[in-house]
Amino acid sequence: MSLGDDQSYGDTARGGADDGYGGTGQTRTRLPDGDPYGGARRGGRSSTRSLVTVVGVVVLLIAAIAFANRGGDDSASADGTGSPGAGGNKPKTSTTAASGTKSVETKTNGIPSGFKHDAQGAQSAAANYSVALGSTDMFVTARRHDIVNTVYAPAVAAARQTDLDNAYSNESFLTNIGLGKDGTAPSGQTFVSRIIPVGTKVTASAPDSATVEVWYTSLFGLSGDGSTNPVSESWYTTTYELKWVDADWKITDFQQKDGPVPVGRDQKASTADDMTKAVEEYGGFTYAR
Repeated sequence: MSLGDDQSYGDTARGGADDGYGGTGQTRTRLPDGDPYGGARRGGRSSTRSLVTVVGVVVLLIAAIAFANRGGDDSASADGTGSPGAGGNKPKTSTTAASGTKSVETKTNGIPSGFKHDAQGAQSAAANYSVALGSTDMFVTARRHDIVNTVYAPAVAAARQTDLDNAYSNESFLTNIGLGKDGTAPSGQTFVSRIIPVGTKVTASAPDSATVEVWYTSLFGLSGDGSTNPVSESWYTTTYELKWVDADWKITDFQQKDGPVPVGRDQKASTADDMTKAVEEYGGFTYAR
């Protein structure tokens, strides 16, 4: 799921062969013998899409692996990293290369904070806030309130919290994603909701404001025997409007779009035990650049 107002949950068909960028818009994922986790395949979520679009949740999106045929972006990055000349003003590889900047060491409500007052600090804040807003903690009322009050600017936090509370307390929404009415996973299953930023880019910058794009992949679903919502992967880009408030970067607004989505490999999906073990043993990261 993603992070704010304009959340949409969608499923894209699995299984059709794809011959490349001019293909059908589908990729293939090999499933283990039988359906993943020994359960039925996931049903459609058109009702969830409608619900969450109305209430404005942006958290980790539920989707199967999709193929996106997207064109290149010829615009220059706002932090001056565009490559001028006959080749056009395209961002250099260095726009997502490591900068050597150390990760912040302070945290607020368990979320990295105290980012530098520059473009790199804004990128690091956006990446870390994406991770928090796409986590399983968003399904726990007290933790959700902590996250919202930490990552959003005070001027918008109250309204955002109301929208998110309405969405996450909706029993129909929780049922559609396989959770109980209290937001917990069924016995014997593990709920997975995780965002992994792949890269960031500053598209506009001023002394006390910045626009940052975060490209990320997400994992969402239930691992465990009998799961009808096995963990799936999806790709999105969220554009954050950030302001320098109370000596840190805070979210004031955002927009989200699908992709860019890489072509899926013809790989065998992991078993329930392997997926659960991976989720429990592999922790997340603090992001800085």
